[in-house]
Amino acid sequence: MDPAERAPRDDLAPNDGHGPIRLALVDDYEVVLRGVAHLFDDYRDRVVVVEIDPDEPVTTDVDVALFDTFAQSEADANDIDALIANPLARKVAVYTWCFDTDVVQTALDKGADGYLSKALPAGDMVAAIERVHRGEVVVSPPPPVHRRAPAGTDWPGKDRGLTERESEIIALITQGRRNTEVAAMTYLSINTVKTYIRTAYRKLGIDGRSQAILWGVENGFRPRHHRIDGWAPATADAPGDASARPGG
Repeated sequence: MDPAERAPRDDLAPNDGHGPIRLALVDDYEVVLRGVAHLFDDYRDRVVVVEIDPDEPVTTDVDVALFDTFAQSEADANDIDALIANPLARKVAVYTWCFDTDVVQTALDKGADGYLSKALPAGDMVAAIERVHRGEVVVSPPPPVHRRAPAGTDWPGKDRGLTERESEIIALITQGRRNTEVAAMTYLSINTVKTYIRTAYRKLGIDGRSQAILWGVENGFRPRHHRIDGWAPATADAPGDASARPGG
C-alpha cells in the first residue's frame, strides 16, 4: 500500500494538543531504552517518554509507541503485530537501521505509522514523531553507508568499545542465535556478521561462542523479559491488522 493512500487515523483521540506527545519506547534492553530516552532531554516540552520500563506491564495509553529493533526481529516479523493491534498505542513507529525496501513496505502494510532511521539527529527525530502524531505516515531517509548513532544514545558494551551493531550481534549470540539467524534478522550477509563477531571478540578479549554467551549473560546482554509480550492485547480481532486499533 502506498503510504499516501492511507487515511490518517485522527479519530484515535490524541492528546489535547496543549501538552507534549506521550511516547512509549519498546525494546528488551533497559540500557538501550534509556539511551534513546536521552534523545528527548532537550525537547520535553514537545515529547515526553511515559513508558520505558521493560520489566513492568503496559498500563499507559500513549500517543506514539516507538519500536526499537535492537536485537529484535525487524518489522517484517510478527513481533510488531501485537504493538500495532494494541489500542493503548495510538500510533506506532519503527526505529531501525534496516531500510530494506521490502521490510519498509511490510511495516507500512501491517499498519505502522512511521519508519524512522536511527541516524536521525534528535531534533529531526522529534519532528518526525510530531508528524506521525498528526496523522502522517512518515518514512525517513535511510541511514548513510557510514552511519553513526546520535550522540547520547547507549547500548550494552558501549563502555567496552563495542559499536551498536557489534553490541546487537553479541546480544543475538547471547540469545542463542546461530550466525545464519543473526544474518537473517539483521539483513546482513553472513560474511559481514562474521566480521562483526571477530571484531567484537577482539575488543572483549574472548575466544569463541561459549565465552561470548557467558560474557553476554554476565554483562546484561540477555534480557529478562520480551517487552513486546507486554503489549499483546487481551483480545485482538486480527493481530497485525491496523483495523484492530480503534479508528483503523
